Amino acid sequence: MIKRRRFKQTRPLKQRLLEEAQNLRDEAKLLPYGPVRDAAMTKARQIEAAAHMDDWLKSPGLPPP
Repeated sequence: MIKRRRFKQTRPLKQRLLEEAQNLRDEAKLLPYGPVRDAAMTKARQIEAAAHMDDWLKSPGLPPP
């Protein structure tokens, strides 16, 4: 049987997501205006939304977004 390689995450998901979003925003600032920059900014917004959804899912009452 093949053994799965598991990784122990040392930082919470929200922290990793927000750091990735910040890195994308920093990279996008260096790019010229155009579709590549827009794609990076869109991806950063999507990652931030995922971090907020993670908070919402972990909340005790699950109020609507």
